[in-house]
Amino acid sequence: MAWERRSTTDALLIPLSLLALGAFILVNARRFEIAEDRFWRDGEPFLIIGGDLHYFRVVPEYWEDRLLRAKALGLNTIQTYVPWNLHEPKPGKLAFNDIADLVLFLKLCQKHDFLVMLRPGPYICAEWDLGGFPAWLLAIKPDIKLRSSDPAYLQQVDRWWGILLPKVASLLYENGGPIIMVQIENEFGSYGDDKAYLHHLVALARQHLGRNVILYTTDGGSRENLEKGTIRGDAVFSAVDFTTGDDPLPIFKLQKEFNSPGKSPSLSAEFYTGWLTHWGEKIAQTDASFTASALQKILSQNGSAVLYMAHGGTNFGFYNGANTGGTESNYKSDLTSYDYDAPIKENGDVDNAKFKALRRVIGLFNAASLPSVPSNQEKTGYGPIRLQRKKFLFDILNSINHTDLVESEKPISMESVGQMFGFLLYVSEYTAKGKEQILSIPKVHDRAQVFIQCPSIDNGGRPTYVGTIERWSIQELVLPNVKCVSNIRLSVLVGNMGRVNYGPYMFDRKGILSYVYLDGRNLNGWKMISIPFHNLNEGPETSPILQVADLQAIKKSKHKILDNNQEGVYREPAIYVGQFSIDKATKVTDTYISFTGWGKGVAFINDFNVGRYWPSFGPQCNLYVPAPILRHGENDVLILELESPNPKLVINSIDQPDFDCRSRESSLSQL
Repeated sequence: MAWERRSTTDALLIPLSLLALGAFILVNARRFEIAEDRFWRDGEPFLIIGGDLHYFRVVPEYWEDRLLRAKALGLNTIQTYVPWNLHEPKPGKLAFNDIADLVLFLKLCQKHDFLVMLRPGPYICAEWDLGGFPAWLLAIKPDIKLRSSDPAYLQQVDRWWGILLPKVASLLYENGGPIIMVQIENEFGSYGDDKAYLHHLVALARQHLGRNVILYTTDGGSRENLEKGTIRGDAVFSAVDFTTGDDPLPIFKLQKEFNSPGKSPSLSAEFYTGWLTHWGEKIAQTDASFTASALQKILSQNGSAVLYMAHGGTNFGFYNGANTGGTESNYKSDLTSYDYDAPIKENGDVDNAKFKALRRVIGLFNAASLPSVPSNQEKTGYGPIRLQRKKFLFDILNSINHTDLVESEKPISMESVGQMFGFLLYVSEYTAKGKEQILSIPKVHDRAQVFIQCPSIDNGGRPTYVGTIERWSIQELVLPNVKCVSNIRLSVLVGNMGRVNYGPYMFDRKGILSYVYLDGRNLNGWKMISIPFHNLNEGPETSPILQVADLQAIKKSKHKILDNNQEGVYREPAIYVGQFSIDKATKVTDTYISFTGWGKGVAFINDFNVGRYWPSFGPQCNLYVPAPILRHGENDVLILELESPNPKLVINSIDQPDFDCRSRESSLSQL
């Protein structure tokens, strides 16, 4: 009987083995390669018509929706970065779930028959905080040199890629997945010329991904950039990017010099459909017909192109990046919106001139008929939302047990005290001199609000706002003469507005980075107090300050109008809370929160950090709130207002974006 059981098992194993062998042969028949200056997919010529769509800028519930819209645009390939800081917010603390679920996103790409060009960095730029590097790298001593062959830096990269790359290896095209190409670094030729660093990344990628996947670099289409950023030969494919509207022919001809003969299909790895916008600028826009015509010129010459961006999305949380001009102080922080004037808008809308123009051009080069275009997402204005001032920020800080308080003779950076995002409070004391005194902070990253307070006054008095020192316009402040029998408390609230993501000033620590001078003398003896607000990939439990906001109390008194117009409170940071209701009979849809009349701050909806607002500076006045963040019944709103609230203490849920801060009061429901 035993022998018979073995025979039956063997008989069953034979067809199963044949099936497995057939599957193995089928998978291994999949090949994506470069030959004869063309891309080839399974032996057939292939034109890449792709688009960047970043999973970390879209809530996961909308990933599939945005992919379907990209499919309707005519795209066959998705390109995405992988931000290290999202996936390892603290050393050794890994996040690959929710909005960081890279594997799920890649599988959804494959489900909808997209190929994938993966850009794992370790540097990504992407107008993302610190170019995707985790900020805790800036706290390592001695200082490491980012994007270089510095052994201390490479040790961190080896460890990170040793975690990341094995997660995606099974999703390579040859293994049955969607990934056809993997980028090495990102536009390195615009930064440095450390070839040893690039070769190290190539060897590391081969170690984890094997010999067959196409590795590629992307650099600006100039000889200097390509000389510094590429690896000659056929080990790494060199792609280019260039300004939309430039003549592609001479740039693609130059590209061939940096690839082996027959190994240089023309590829614009970043075809710019729009551009980024910083706070204080006019929203960037490009003409639809001009953009479509430039794309047609590339495709008509048998060139491939990847739209940057196909869909921009949103810089939720504190992850927006920043740029600088010719000096470190010429600092420009990116908006919360990353709409990018892309064909698929921040909210997913596709009923626009640019989507139609690009789809028409792509359709000329697509053998198959394009899918039908989805309708725009529904959007609802849920009306005015009355807020209450819960507590002043300084009162909250006084009520919290600061186990992580750091003391030092001179101020130290945010990263050095273990805080990577948000705000840090610097506190010191000075003696009243019976006259005004001059405060100078030569180097602050990025924006410091200065307050003074006399502790000997009954109940300590309220902190008095003195002024703001900004990184881009460093100026001295005059501290007024205060009669105080004790030392005067000096509080400097410093906000991190996003780390530089590109260029020579990328090693961008935050906080006060110099001595503080009072009448020309060092002011010593500082306490650094962390002000933790949770970021995109963290839960509210990481924000003890938010625990103070008891929303249950708001429910009991939401119709009560508070007198918050007391003299002297407008310039003091405070937490404001409120709620709005969505009836069960009403469909939950996307909305926008309008902050017209407010100053500057951060907003949370149902504990989700939807990002920064700054309508007083513009151009973005409304924050996009995707429907999956909302729910039937009561929806909780909490904002940290740093400067001056709207006197009516009202924000509004409306159904459209606003990028010129024009007043919409006439169209808003009256209270």
